[in-house]
Amino acid sequence: MQVLHVEQGSPDWLAARLGIVTMSELKSLLVNGRGPGGFGTGAITYMHQLIGERLSGEIAEAFQGNAHTQRGHALEPMARELYGLATDEGPLQQIGIILNHGAGYSPDSLVGDVGLVEIKTKLPKYQVEVLLSGEVPEEHVAQCQGGLWLSDREWIDFVSYWPGMPLFIKRLYRDESLIQTISERVNLFYEELDRRMHLVLAA
Repeated sequence: MQVLHVEQGSPDWLAARLGIVTMSELKSLLVNGRGPGGFGTGAITYMHQLIGERLSGEIAEAFQGNAHTQRGHALEPMARELYGLATDEGPLQQIGIILNHGAGYSPDSLVGDVGLVEIKTKLPKYQVEVLLSGEVPEEHVAQCQGGLWLSDREWIDFVSYWPGMPLFIKRLYRDESLIQTISERVNLFYEELDRRMHLVLAA
């Protein structure tokens, strides 16, 4: 396992992510489809993106965001501060990326020696849904468990925040069954990626 202390979004951070599976995109690998290895169209598209990055040496053009995502990035420090006050957990340490098992994960903070934090900022209507359900939204579970897999840590606190609304915090512990599935799917994904990459190079 390698921990890089670089600024998220910086050229060094982008270079570390080039051509590898990242936990923010992991959920597409878990969708059953009709492609090789049981992968769906989303995973295959992602696979081709990573092949393109490996061959060109250039990061695929990333989604630049909209007003909501930009505000979300701006709100993250406040959410982190409120989390620290609400839980008295610490120390919180910001890092760039964790590299392990050929994949990458950029947590929003390390917590002490055994924890992680994953922060999402959600529009009020979605924050209401999260608060009423009391659960981590399904679309974020794979990323959180993938983060535990790559970091070898014990738990991750999922934080959802919007200004003026209650802060949502839910702790997830390691789901070893899901982590095993994630590991297997990532390995299968890389096997198919290598096969396709060799075909491209032979074309």
